[in-house]
Amino acid sequence: MSLPDYSLEQAALGAGARLVAGVDEVGRGPLAGPVVAAAVILDPDGMPEGMNDSKALTKKRRETLGAWVMANCDWAVGLASVAEIDEMNILRASHLAMRRAIGGLRQRPCLALIDGNMLPDGLEVPGQAVVGGDARALSIAAASVVAKLWRDRIMVDLAQQHPGYGWERNAGYPTPAHRRALLDLGVTPHHRRSFAPVHKILCKE
Repeated sequence: MSLPDYSLEQAALGAGARLVAGVDEVGRGPLAGPVVAAAVILDPDGMPEGMNDSKALTKKRRETLGAWVMANCDWAVGLASVAEIDEMNILRASHLAMRRAIGGLRQRPCLALIDGNMLPDGLEVPGQAVVGGDARALSIAAASVVAKLWRDRIMVDLAQQHPGYGWERNAGYPTPAHRRALLDLGVTPHHRRSFAPVHKILCKE
């Protein structure tokens, strides 16, 4: 399997874009916790080998690559809360988190490469949707790594406040252990009430 490369960014830079940001989100599927997006204006010079979609990396490799990005690149994260997810649906909340991440960059990008098949509404910079972008474009892969690390840290902190759900291991995803804990311990303020497994429990209470 080939690794993502810098060809999409290079094409945009060659066409006159001064700064290109990669944007990705993590956390559409969990039953608990926010959705987190990251935006990265990547400087590939000196980057450690092996940058890839966060899902294809070991935890140790994600941490190494993420630490390099945070130390050497212009990056930002954006969150959409559980309340926002329940209010506007997960897709729109993911796009909100992406807009917030882009807005948090120190420099305004000339182009945002967005992982997925659609651009967020209200995007304040030119955008290009890239299907499977975290496996194609290095800057999107870097954004996926940063978003994953950031969200995992949030879920570890929430796990300390609400022990028993295993969020430090499952990051809020609907594992069998998490589903059992929902039944045994109930719904927390950090659970997404609009998601079917949580909604069904609330309806029974």
